[in-house]
Amino acid sequence: MNGRSISAAALMILLLMACTPTRYPTPASPVADVYPDGDSGLGAIDGRVPEGWRQYFRDKSLLAVIELALDNNRDLRAAALHVEEARATYRIQRADQVPSLGGVAAMDRSRVPRDLSMTGAPLLASQYQVGLALSSWELDLWGRIRNLKQAALQRFLATESARRAATVSLVAQIANSYLGLRELDERIALAQDTIRSRAESSRIFRLRFEQGSISRLDLAQVEALLDQARALGAELELARATQAHLLTSLVGAPVDSASARGSLDEQVVAADLAPGLPSGLLLRRPDVVAAEHRLQAAHADVGAARAAFLPNVVLTASAGTASAELDGLFQAGSRVWTFSPSLTLPIFAGGRLRASLELSEVRRDLAVADYEKTVQQAFREVADALAARRWLAEQLRYYDSLRASQAERARLAQLRYDNGAATYLEVLDAQRELLTVEQQLVSLRRSVLSSRIDLYAALGGGLE
Repeated sequence: MNGRSISAAALMILLLMACTPTRYPTPASPVADVYPDGDSGLGAIDGRVPEGWRQYFRDKSLLAVIELALDNNRDLRAAALHVEEARATYRIQRADQVPSLGGVAAMDRSRVPRDLSMTGAPLLASQYQVGLALSSWELDLWGRIRNLKQAALQRFLATESARRAATVSLVAQIANSYLGLRELDERIALAQDTIRSRAESSRIFRLRFEQGSISRLDLAQVEALLDQARALGAELELARATQAHLLTSLVGAPVDSASARGSLDEQVVAADLAPGLPSGLLLRRPDVVAAEHRLQAAHADVGAARAAFLPNVVLTASAGTASAELDGLFQAGSRVWTFSPSLTLPIFAGGRLRASLELSEVRRDLAVADYEKTVQQAFREVADALAARRWLAEQLRYYDSLRASQAERARLAQLRYDNGAATYLEVLDAQRELLTVEQQLVSLRRSVLSSRIDLYAALGGGLE
């Protein structure tokens, strides 16, 4: 084999290497193979992507509020615009892979002074030209442009996935805010019932005090209990107004908070979801998908930075007609063309290329760390939601039993007082404890429903 053959073979190998895409090593999973909660394995064989939010949420008023938010939320609108921005950037980068042709029409008119003219007299010269021009088209022999295009594509996909993640988060926030209004409505109803009951007791005790059958202390205790219930009612009304303002802010448009009034219904959300295996999060969670796309973009940037060390081949060409007279542009013999290939080999750039490569490698390592952190965060959110689902259900059973016990205690305390076997202070304590337990029970029921929503969002949610 002669030297020319060896050179040709070497060139062919380089070209084949240049056509090989930048390899993307998938990072090892930084989380365990199963969730730590004991009952998480029940759904391990399921692994289904959570159904869409229109199927998951059952309350018509809540569905209407979510629809309104998806149309008006400013953060979501900004996320959609970022997607369009990334799409345009990708299209610009993709265009660098194909030649850029442009039409050219030019006129040159110049004057040559007498002392520079070959005729010894001033000379006026004109030139007219029309044609097509190929301007500075880089032959992507080493994959630099291809890697840059791939990086732009992955950033576009990452932005789209980030928009989906923002949507899932928004839907979960609105659902939880809606449940907050329902919780406060139930607690306000309990407080109002208590106010009415204690107001009647205060009226009766005042009559008895005026008749001299009870002491001033007994009357003061009853009135204090009434004031306590009224203060709680005012506090809950303030909390509801604040919650309604939060919901309006999330939606981005006025919301009729009266439409959200009602009790905490178990049918607001669908039944519990099966979490599947942790590996399923890598496919379901849009924030994890976005992090992986950013990692792929960073790998492509490294490939482009490495290709910058290799020779750069650029083609410039033009073809058309030229003439000294305008009416001679399209006559026979007026055809002109130029072809100007150039090869640039970087020799010295003050360390710029090396620094660019090191920068891209550091950013790739940062993207790896960000990806692993995102996966760990997703794993933790699912594990937390599973733990909340399990232990909040336990608390709910205990509080149901505690409420029944406190109600019986309040009944017996009132009976003992009516029979003169106890002071009214015992009745007051029993009623206060009963109201506290009833309020906590409502909050706990809301927390149970919220844990289902949190699990739904942690598993990636459903957007269809």
